[in-house]
Amino acid sequence: QVQLVESGGGSVQAGGSLWLSCAASGNTASRYCMAWFRQAPGRERERIASLQTLGHITYADSVKGRFYLSKDKAKNTLDLQMNSLKPEDTAKYYCALGYPWSCSRYEYDYWGQGTQVTVSS
Repeated sequence: QVQLVESGGGSVQAGGSLWLSCAASGNTASRYCMAWFRQAPGRERERIASLQTLGHITYADSVKGRFYLSKDKAKNTLDLQMNSLKPEDTAKYYCALGYPWSCSRYEYDYWGQGTQVTVSS
């Protein structure tokens, strides 16, 4: 019913920037929440940025001030601008979408396959 495809990942040197994009297709007309997660080997999956149904955006402390979340309504994408990247940001990044009944619980109903981000020193 809903498909999410992430793009923009790759390899970058520390201090560099990347711009990730999550394209949503299918039945996305209703109100929904979206979020970006990441997971690195040996770590739990971490929610790094979220957009709630009323438009409120939150960031994890680990990325606050460096990452910026924005929604392009015309293109139906959720973009994540990543600046001042550090080796610790190396992870696979996932986009997620949730319907209103899930959003209040910070749960998500659809997930993308992820895009790899590798930051070298």
